[in-house]
Amino acid sequence: MKLLFGSLTLLVPAVAFAAPATPSVELVLEANQAAVGSMPARGSLDLEYDLATSGLTGTATHHGDLATGAFVDRFDLSVITGGNGYDGRIPWQTDVSGVSIPQEGGDRIPVAVNEAYRNANQWWRRDRGGATIVYLGREAVDGRPADHLTVTPRGGAPFEAWFDASSHMLVKTAEPQQFFKTQTLYGDYRREAGVMLAHRRDIDFGTGDIQKMVLKRARVDAARPLATYSTPTGKPVGGHIEGGLKTVTLPFRLLNNHVYVEAMVNGKGPYTFIVDTGGHTLIAPRVAKEAGLQTLGEGSTSGAGEGKSTTGYAHYREIALGPVRLTDQPAFITDIYDRSIEGIPVDGMVGFELFSRFAVSLDYGAKTMTVSDFAAFDPRGAGTPVPFKFYDHLPAVRGMIDNLPARFDIDTGSRSELDITSPFVGRHQLRDRYRPGITAITGWGVGGASRSYVVRVPSIMLGTVKVPSVVSGLSTDKGGSISDPSYDGNIGSGLLKRFAVSFDYRHQIMYLRPLDPPPADAGHFDRSGLWINAADAGFTVTEVASGGPAEAAGIRKGDVITAINGKSALPGELSDARTLLRSLPAGSTVELKLLRAGAPLTVQVQLRDLI
Repeated sequence: MKLLFGSLTLLVPAVAFAAPATPSVELVLEANQAAVGSMPARGSLDLEYDLATSGLTGTATHHGDLATGAFVDRFDLSVITGGNGYDGRIPWQTDVSGVSIPQEGGDRIPVAVNEAYRNANQWWRRDRGGATIVYLGREAVDGRPADHLTVTPRGGAPFEAWFDASSHMLVKTAEPQQFFKTQTLYGDYRREAGVMLAHRRDIDFGTGDIQKMVLKRARVDAARPLATYSTPTGKPVGGHIEGGLKTVTLPFRLLNNHVYVEAMVNGKGPYTFIVDTGGHTLIAPRVAKEAGLQTLGEGSTSGAGEGKSTTGYAHYREIALGPVRLTDQPAFITDIYDRSIEGIPVDGMVGFELFSRFAVSLDYGAKTMTVSDFAAFDPRGAGTPVPFKFYDHLPAVRGMIDNLPARFDIDTGSRSELDITSPFVGRHQLRDRYRPGITAITGWGVGGASRSYVVRVPSIMLGTVKVPSVVSGLSTDKGGSISDPSYDGNIGSGLLKRFAVSFDYRHQIMYLRPLDPPPADAGHFDRSGLWINAADAGFTVTEVASGGPAEAAGIRKGDVITAINGKSALPGELSDARTLLRSLPAGSTVELKLLRAGAPLTVQVQLRDLI
């Protein structure tokens, strides 16, 4: 869930100001300042709102510094709470499980700078607060003419602002945030604490959810120390290891390059949960019902792929991974993967809530996950340290794609080796740089199928760790997380499984220890040109890559594979089938038995390297 407040603008009762005959940046902002009137140059502003979003109701608060724009915004929707802030140096967020972390990756710093700029109305200053501002013309907002500016604060990112052409009040702002475009509408101005404030604020995050805020109380007070707005400190609660243990090692299954562990929910189970550095606690609706959870609200989530998924919220008593306990926290109730995608039922997900409370090591060779208290984690022998920043809840590291500087998200929930974002692909013309390649489905997330042009990159760097011969998807997505311009590539378990990987979120360090030998399919892409999903009768052909061996063999989308090399195609063995089509050497022939419109068919597919 994303909850933001946007710009804060104090307004006094307006006299009628004539619209500038020839609008310009100077005239629009001078008219706005004149309409707003005298505002304190120093002090703090406290606001309390009624909040409604995602089928939930509650309250939201804002505490802001009038001189610098530093802020703390919080929300309480009963089943979920959280917040974010900025002290003028480091943005931060408190996630719904109560953990506060700095936000220095992706677009988090520019977004915070923009909000602080608007909070302090720095555009009124003689130097416009160091911003570059351009007048774009006059257009309608809610049927009324408004003057449209684009503003780029120093250290921020471009955002748009519209001022009513008659009252000169701010009526709308818009800016990209991650892979969304957030828009805020302001209205219903009334006098509060000696000034006029917008009592209505509607925020559209571009996900289908509208956050509606109605002002209840306002107070202008003395200035507070800027430390008031800094990242909250304190050890996270809601996680422990039973029996006084400081560390425990659990087995996992690696299927489709996803890490799966057994979990109990409120004593029910066992269930199959995916372990995802890029996710939050998710519970399938069926499991929530079995565990007696009460689901409230309805929101929207996005991820890989261009689609969206609906979600509700519930509070659980306990999720147990062996003796590891996550307790008294909220979860998102949503379908994760249906059986066709993974070949097995996926009942839930553990993510940031686990990694933020424990050091977690994933040994992809031994298929074990070691969970330790942070104080008990010993990095000696863990491998090369790679520092990271947080981008939302994901570790974000610096590195290289070939010889190009790049920013990577580390996402164990991705099956790929590397997905390169569509803005980075376009900016560096990677389709022309790397050949040969092939267009194919490369993943499947909450947003549905994600399609890329797949190539081989000679090497990448994660910090100082060099990884050779990386299968890389050059994204063509127009929406979803792989269209985000604020980072350049998403590293998944397809690449991480070359290592034993340790995550120390408390100190913001990832450790990489190479496996010797690496997995047999590391650095290999499917040699058949197929994307297959599970079905009752076998594996459904969901995609046939143009120009690939499967197409040459006459296989069509919608065919059902019933056997591979004489072995029956069983849904639970989908991962093995996908691995086989990556691992068999080029030149191998694979016999596929098919059903096409109910009629049996046998074809021979000669595998070859497609990238």
